[in-house]
Amino acid sequence: MSKKQLHHQKTLVEKILDKKHIPYQTVSFATETQGDIEQIIPQQTDQIHIYKTLVLKGNKTGPLVGVLPLNKHLSYKLFAQLSGNKKVGMVPLKDLKKTSGFEHGANSPIGIREQHNYHIYFDNQALQDQQIAVSAGKIGRSVIVDAQQLAKLVNGTFGDFAVEVVE
Repeated sequence: MSKKQLHHQKTLVEKILDKKHIPYQTVSFATETQGDIEQIIPQQTDQIHIYKTLVLKGNKTGPLVGVLPLNKHLSYKLFAQLSGNKKVGMVPLKDLKKTSGFEHGANSPIGIREQHNYHIYFDNQALQDQQIAVSAGKIGRSVIVDAQQLAKLVNGTFGDFAVEVVE
C-alpha cells in the first residue's frame, strides 16, 4: 500500500484549516441511514461537543447558517431576531445541496463560508464548550476546533438561539 492510500484524503474544510494554520483534530463517527438521510450515531459522542450546521432562509437576508449543539433545537423566533429577519425557515432538503454546496449531514460552516458569503451564527453555548466539533464536509467526519477561532475564520456572530429539546 502506498503512503497516499494509508492517509485519508483531506476534505475542503481540513485543507482550509491547514492553510489558515488553525489547529484541529479530525474525528470519524459511524453513521446510519434513516429514510433518505445519513447521520451520525449519537451514542459515540459523549465526550465531544458536536454541533450541527443548519441552513436557513430569512425573509430579509436570504440564506444564512446556524451552528448549534446537536442535542438542541433552533428557535426560529430567536434566530430571526438575531439575524434581523421577521421570519426564518429551513431550506428544503431538495434545495440544500444547491444552496449550501453540501448534502444533508455534511454541511460545515467553514465549507459554506468558502463557497458562499452567507452570514453564520453560533449559539453562545459554543463559547462555554470552547472546543466544538463541526462537520468536515463529509458525512461521518468532523473536525474539533476552538469555537472562537472558528467564528473568526467564518466571520461568525454569537447569540442565543438554541433551546432544549422537550420530549
